[in-house]
Amino acid sequence: MFLLRLFLLCAVPGLLVLLLGACSERMPRSSGRATLAPAGMQPPAQLGLCAACHGANGHARQPDIPDLAGQKAGYLFKAMRDYQSGARNVPLMRGALGPIDLKQMRALAGWYAAQPACVPQVRRP
Repeated sequence: MFLLRLFLLCAVPGLLVLLLGACSERMPRSSGRATLAPAGMQPPAQLGLCAACHGANGHARQPDIPDLAGQKAGYLFKAMRDYQSGARNVPLMRGALGPIDLKQMRALAGWYAAQPACVPQVRRP
């Protein structure tokens, strides 16, 4: 039941945003356009669950969700391990990472680390 709620609260709205082709206002620092797959790199199989909230390219669609693009792979991997173990007490992340094994976590961390970092948004009055 918990995983169903997790899916309905996070994955369904995120997938709808992805399917509708909505784009984030954030742009990568590099060329000004986001690329989903760095040259020669295949998206991890578990990317869909993460992408629902954090975006397939690591550029989150909501301001209260962290961007993952351009973060260090070691940091992302450790964060996922901490969420899964409960060392970081975020039930939503713990539930999302529950079925993901260490190899899959490394693949996700590598994927997001390889994405162009997000440029912070500047809010103008």
